[in-house]
Amino acid sequence: MSTTSVVTAVIKSSPHLARMSLSLFWMYLTLGRRVSKTRRAFEKQLIQRGVSKEDAKRLSACFEDFKNDITGMLKQGIRLGVD
Repeated sequence: MSTTSVVTAVIKSSPHLARMSLSLFWMYLTLGRRVSKTRRAFEKQLIQRGVSKEDAKRLSACFEDFKNDITGMLKQGIRLGVD
């Protein structure tokens, strides 16, 4: 593969890479807020169904754990890609 074709491929793909990078960054920024909203709504539904507040909080903790797992995988992937 020649240098010219590599440069051309990078230039052609740069708008798509920029758009994808911005989308991933926006998802990362809004993930915490969305998880908090989801967790509160889940707790509210459980409390309406008769579950105690402490149990509802314990059950909804899986959303926070899931968010932490996702962000950890993303950070690990970025670190491995940079190294």
